[in-house]
Amino acid sequence: MKGLTERQNEILSFITKYLKDHSFPPSIREIAENYNISVKGAHDHITALRKKGFLKHADKRPRTMGLTRSLHEESSELIEIPILGSVAAGVPVLAEENYDGNIILHHSQLKKNRKYFALKVKGDSMSGAGILEGDMAIIEEQNTVRNGEIAVAVIDEAVTLKRFYRECSRIRLQAENPAYKPIYSQDVKILGRLSGIIRNY
Repeated sequence: MKGLTERQNEILSFITKYLKDHSFPPSIREIAENYNISVKGAHDHITALRKKGFLKHADKRPRTMGLTRSLHEESSELIEIPILGSVAAGVPVLAEENYDGNIILHHSQLKKNRKYFALKVKGDSMSGAGILEGDMAIIEEQNTVRNGEIAVAVIDEAVTLKRFYRECSRIRLQAENPAYKPIYSQDVKILGRLSGIIRNY
């Protein structure tokens, strides 16, 4: 099962909520208007969601798209992950610890019995690890990480995404861009470990 882009996640979440509220799916035009995109663009996203197995069409009439059966099964294959603001991949910035909607991932992309949240990436200090501004970082909640893992860390109430190293008497948070110097601190709180990245092309 291929993963979804950030936009596809947003559209799937919109369709899911619309179905719950109205008992019938939104039209392609309503989807386009909701995201300020063209009707063709909305249609292309719907086609991609069908190919990836998240949507089905009963026939060619309007408002006949439906969610795949797995969404309604007790052990759903689709899992909603809350978006909790932004994380800096650069100089740490204050985190926006407010709920900002959900993204939907297939269960195969996540570990069983673990909690996850998502943060939008700001900055380019992790570009060497393939993490770019605007990416959605999927974070596995945990308060410890191993040396070399990419972690979401809190320093002086600021949140940043860096590679974690424990040294003799301090913590080093290492960027993956030579333009940024390491951050050293003895007081670092770990919020979680990077599990994956979703990018909206």
